[in-house]
Amino acid sequence: MKKNIITLFFISVICTSNAQIVVNNELKAFINQSFSYFPKVKEIENTVEIAKQKLDIASINSPTVDALASYRYLKPKIEIPFGSSVFQFAPVHNLDAHADASYVLFDFGRLKANIEKSKTDLQIAESNVNFVKYQLAAQVTTLYYNIVFIKHAISIQDSVLSFLNENRTLVESKFNNGDALKIDILSIQTQIDAEGNRKVDLENSLNKQQNLLAYTTGSGKIEGNVFDFDLLLKNVEEGIAEAKKSNPEFAIALAKVKQAQSEVELSKLGDKPTVIVGADAGLKNGYVPEVNQIRFNYNAGIALKVPIYDGGRTKKQTALTQTLVKQNELAIASLNSTYRKDIEQALTDLTSNLERIRNTQGQIDQAKYANTLAANRFKNGVGTNLELTNASTNLQRAQLTKLQYQYQLCLAKVELAKLVGYKYW
Repeated sequence: MKKNIITLFFISVICTSNAQIVVNNELKAFINQSFSYFPKVKEIENTVEIAKQKLDIASINSPTVDALASYRYLKPKIEIPFGSSVFQFAPVHNLDAHADASYVLFDFGRLKANIEKSKTDLQIAESNVNFVKYQLAAQVTTLYYNIVFIKHAISIQDSVLSFLNENRTLVESKFNNGDALKIDILSIQTQIDAEGNRKVDLENSLNKQQNLLAYTTGSGKIEGNVFDFDLLLKNVEEGIAEAKKSNPEFAIALAKVKQAQSEVELSKLGDKPTVIVGADAGLKNGYVPEVNQIRFNYNAGIALKVPIYDGGRTKKQTALTQTLVKQNELAIASLNSTYRKDIEQALTDLTSNLERIRNTQGQIDQAKYANTLAANRFKNGVGTNLELTNASTNLQRAQLTKLQYQYQLCLAKVELAKLVGYKYW
């Protein structure tokens, strides 16, 4: 038997070491269901599609072609006498129809910088989707275990009511035999009513939590009844390292730094020249000497645009974007500090609740013994109803206290999993 226990222990250790986190399949199903049901996820996923379209637009590097048709009426005529005739320099009815094409031959890195910025925007959009999913998963998990907690609390309340009803029957029997007073029956009934109201409050809370779960996932009924969410405990440094690698909030922060750096590169290009080639072809009149004759025409050329003076706009814009880079780097430092504090707090909650659960078990064992002893004393006529009621109340409090600590331990594990960035669904 001892050998089998040791074998099972090693199997448990091996399984635990191979899986960072343990989650039941029902909870996983609820979480994945929320991703397709909750409107906020669809809303944030649409931003990814927008970012992809912006990247496609930024990546376009092709000539632009425009078509133009125009008519102008010109008076007075532009003409001069020429011998016995009159020479006309421009038609009265000016007609022009042509196609114009242009292409940026050299932009000195503007296109590349815009593409890199759009790629970073896409990365931020994708990380935002992951961040929303992590937050939603934690919300669904919390609701799930809220329901588990309330169901157990109702079960404890049912056992209290069952005990009190049995006690009332016993006291009524004693009253009929002349061994108890009417006040004893009324006192027990008062307790039954009070505990019944507590059960109603718990049932109301249960309905609210189920409604919230249905709002998030489309379904509010769960089968689970244990706090089975478990994960490998880490120290603070391991937790921070894992969070930097897996938590989408860190990915967003890093992408924002990269985005700001792209803005710096773009702003530096504000005073760089641009080389453009262009051509157009079409039909128009106005060619002397036959100014009214419509003729085919075309032209082509190259243009160099060099910014000379912009009032210091480029320099100030560059300084601003460099400040934004620093701002986002400082945000990462703040994020590190916040996550360190939160992970330390979650680990502290884990340790303290584990210790509380161990301590509470002794209180429950003692309360059960005292309750059994008080019940026997009351049945044998050597104890009072007050002693029995106090013993039952103490047992109920001890059981609820342990349940509360188990619940808090579970939520601390959920919080740690969210902070570290475990994708447990």
